[in-house]
Amino acid sequence: MNAHQIWIAFTTIVVKEIRRFTRIWAQTMLPPAITMALYFVIFGNLIGPRIGEMGGYDYMSFIVPGLIMMSVITNSYANVVSSFFSLKFQRSIEEILVSPVPNWVVLSGYVAGGVARGVGVGIIVTLLSLFFTDLVVHNVLVTASMVILTAIVFSLGGFINAVFATKFDDISIVPTFVLTPLTYLGGVFYSISLLPEFWQNVSQANPILYMVNAFRYGILGVSDIDIRFAFGMVIVFIVLLFSTALFLLSKGKGIRS
Repeated sequence: MNAHQIWIAFTTIVVKEIRRFTRIWAQTMLPPAITMALYFVIFGNLIGPRIGEMGGYDYMSFIVPGLIMMSVITNSYANVVSSFFSLKFQRSIEEILVSPVPNWVVLSGYVAGGVARGVGVGIIVTLLSLFFTDLVVHNVLVTASMVILTAIVFSLGGFINAVFATKFDDISIVPTFVLTPLTYLGGVFYSISLLPEFWQNVSQANPILYMVNAFRYGILGVSDIDIRFAFGMVIVFIVLLFSTALFLLSKGKGIRS
């Protein structure tokens, strides 16, 4: 395939993915917005004043970047895992397997669709947060790049989950037992500087900690983690996950019968 054909194949997958989650926006875009609004009300307005400042900011301002990142993580992951597994379940994956489209284009298309949903929900949550606090972005480049890189990481994670899934229950195991605990323990609601030294070191094994803190630095200018190290870690995750997903797709793991 030439470059023009590859671009058409890529954009076709991306457009299909975007139409898929926008067509059912009441299921894909509205629920996370409502959930995050409840977090703002309960943790920010009701509990926040009792906690006071954290990291030099009032509690509401401190948790907003983490909640925005949480919505990006869960939605970029959910979009790819549900979409690609549905393709397997309906047996329409065979149409892609017999096409001349390179595997990396297929993978990139689904990841881009996941990024689109994750960023879209993130924007909605950001707009909602303006009703509860004033956001002044400290570094636009860090903020935007970390959102996109994080969405790529979890879109790739969703793709790998979908490859191994054999039934619909399998696509909920990782979000429930892995993704949710890591997100809540990733510094969304607290600064790891509050933890004893041992648990601070344990927390640094959590990849979401780097993403949340880098994004918080982009918004507020404060972080528990060195920003350059955080970006380096996220890029390493992308390379490893992309290589793994591409290998699985090339071998037909969980796809070819």
